[in-house]
Amino acid sequence: MSDTLQLADDKAKKAQFEGNKLTKRLRHHVGDAINDFNMIEEGDRVMVCLSGGKDSYALLDILLGLQKSAPIDFSIVAVNLDQKQPGFPEHILPQYLESIGVEYRIIEEDTYSIVKRLIPEGKTTCSLCSRLRRGILYRVADELGATKIALGHHRDDMLHTLFLNMFYGGKLKAMPPKLVSDDGRHMVIRPLAYCREKDLERYAQLREFPIIPCNLCGSQPNLQRQVVKEMVNDWDKRFPGRVESMFRALQNVVPSHLADTGLFDFAGLKTGDSPFEGGDTAFDKEEFRDPVALASSDDEDAPTLAATPAAPARRTISILDSRPKGDSRGG
Repeated sequence: MSDTLQLADDKAKKAQFEGNKLTKRLRHHVGDAINDFNMIEEGDRVMVCLSGGKDSYALLDILLGLQKSAPIDFSIVAVNLDQKQPGFPEHILPQYLESIGVEYRIIEEDTYSIVKRLIPEGKTTCSLCSRLRRGILYRVADELGATKIALGHHRDDMLHTLFLNMFYGGKLKAMPPKLVSDDGRHMVIRPLAYCREKDLERYAQLREFPIIPCNLCGSQPNLQRQVVKEMVNDWDKRFPGRVESMFRALQNVVPSHLADTGLFDFAGLKTGDSPFEGGDTAFDKEEFRDPVALASSDDEDAPTLAATPAAPARRTISILDSRPKGDSRGG
């Protein structure tokens, strides 16, 4: 009996250790993204868009944790859009948000009926649904006085978008960690930009978030995004480190070695006495490192994706700094 109890105790301690390590890793990834892209500033009111999925739950949870120790003051308001999907458990999010004591607002808009009326049965509803949702959230951000709109897209979402644009749109375009809305009035941020989806899945289980599935589009088969996701996941299994290497490429772009005449002045390119930035690699054999060595790991001492030579310089004030809120804020 004692051996059984000891084994159970060892497993519990190991699970707690791994959980703490995961929490620390995600916290640092979010803090790095916020610092690298200057996502949150003094006095910001951050509207966290909460869908009821694992990613937005994790985003809210981690931001609330960082808020307590950040060297700047910012407020958080959680917003959920109830799209009136049949069977949607509308009580879950209010109960959860009240239990953690965060300011929140539930918006009720029947976009479900609009989507079902306009999109033929069997066709993908994601595009119209996202446009309707975006417009409503921008309006709510104005009503709440939000200076930043935080979305729960993660590193894998960004890579999937890159391949979707390459395969189906003919564009070399991904999902930016920070952007200004088309009307120029709203700043959208993605603090989970450096976070792996598999880490977020584990974190959701660890924190026991009350996940709400999307019944509107979750049952649609053969979505292009799902095809790309399966492809990237297969690469990740067969070639460890490849996903990390691909994400690093998004932070290490060389316009002179692509073929966009609008991005680089090929027509005006001239010879000269000084070496050209980027170099001449036309006749050189490329040297590549094993992507396994670049893979982020569970080891907290391993270099993070943000700490590459091509990454932006760190700001002098880190949102990960831990200071009591009563202390003076040094610059």
